[in-house]
Amino acid sequence: MALYETAAFGLFALVTLGSSLGVVLLRDMWHSALMLGVALLSVAIHYVMLRAEFVAAMQVLVYVGGVLILITFAVMLTRREETAEPSEVTT
Repeated sequence: MALYETAAFGLFALVTLGSSLGVVLLRDMWHSALMLGVALLSVAIHYVMLRAEFVAAMQVLVYVGGVLILITFAVMLTRREETAEPSEVTT
């Protein structure tokens, strides 16, 4: 059983690290916010593996449910429309 737990920990550690790098390195705010959601969910899975179910539930409710929704609204409200190329504008 310890082998499966170690493999699951390694898998979710890689998911956490990869999505955290995605938050920092992706240029699109929307994709960066989605990667933040993946990182926060994988941290909640780590809490479940540590038998801290209450902390995992609070992680999902507060961070994924609250903070990520606020970030999503901020991204949607501050996103600019694509502008036409200067050569396409007729005067």
